[in-house]
Amino acid sequence: MSNPPIVRLDVWGVSGLDVARSFLRMGSQRRAVRSLPGLQFAKLMGTGSGETFTMRDADAHHWALLTTWVDDDHAQAFDQSRVARTWQRSADERLTVTMQPLVSRGKWSGREPFAVPDTKAAAGPIAAITRARIKPQMWTKFWSSVPPVSLDLHEDPGVAFTLGIGEAPVGLQGTFSIWRDAKAISDFAYRRPAHAEVVRRTHELNWYAEEMFTRFQVLDVSGTYEGSPVSV
Repeated sequence: MSNPPIVRLDVWGVSGLDVARSFLRMGSQRRAVRSLPGLQFAKLMGTGSGETFTMRDADAHHWALLTTWVDDDHAQAFDQSRVARTWQRSADERLTVTMQPLVSRGKWSGREPFAVPDTKAAAGPIAAITRARIKPQMWTKFWSSVPPVSLDLHEDPGVAFTLGIGEAPVGLQGTFSIWRDAKAISDFAYRRPAHAEVVRRTHELNWYAEEMFTRFQVLDVSGTYEGSPVSV
């Protein structure tokens, strides 16, 4: 059996004129990213607070790149690539989270980028990505359901870090989170009433055209976000 892929989330903080340059880079770097050796999947994304999943959440000062690699050597080699160096020259700070997928359900842009046999989590922090393409006619219903879950998420004692992520400000929404351990994220997913209600309404209203949920074992966290280390 082959080893599971290595997944990275790199987040860069920018300021001044580099805000506009970062926005343009979301489109201009796609070909360069796709040509990186050992790359299996990649998404250049904007970020936000994830509180309402509307334009109001958008953070023009932080931009993200999610990548999946065939192995750790290729994942580490990304730091020396032209893509990474371009971001580093303009960034005030950088956060890198390195992970291995444990379980994944659903698709992203028609693909299963983290498809692995279900694997039991080891001790230590667990990361999660939830993302969806929302049907336009369901945007209003979706937005009205987000605030209670978002408040619950940010107040949960088991969560160490949360970040809204998305390929577009509206309609393509996601959340990246890091949890203290597997029990913490399971307690939130299955025992918090607000989250359970949204899951129920998701099945009832069918408001997603595409959705995906993935859990990861966190291997390493380095750098800072908004000036502070991410403590896990």
